Amino acid sequence: CAPPDVVVWPQAVGQVQELAALCHRCRVPMVPFGTGTGLEGGVNAVQGGVCFDLSRMDAIADLSLEDFSVTVEPGVTRKALNKHLRGTGLWFPV
Repeated sequence: CAPPDVVVWPQAVGQVQELAALCHRCRVPMVPFGTGTGLEGGVNAVQGGVCFDLSRMDAIADLSLEDFSVTVEPGVTRKALNKHLRGTGLWFPV
């Protein structure tokens, strides 16, 4: 396990943009973290850096029943999305 040097919890897209720009300028690695459901080891900070914990960005922004699409923030879980979809006839499977 290689933990990051710092963890930040942005709560809006603008904050993510500002933090990403700062990391880019300072040549600091960025490690995104959504909901922690992945098994691929993507949050392993092998070169240190800043972990962007996006779990607090959990809004469901838009749902279009006509074209079966939904716009979500990166912290939305499958269970939360399915709870939101309940009653529409739609669901998001694994």
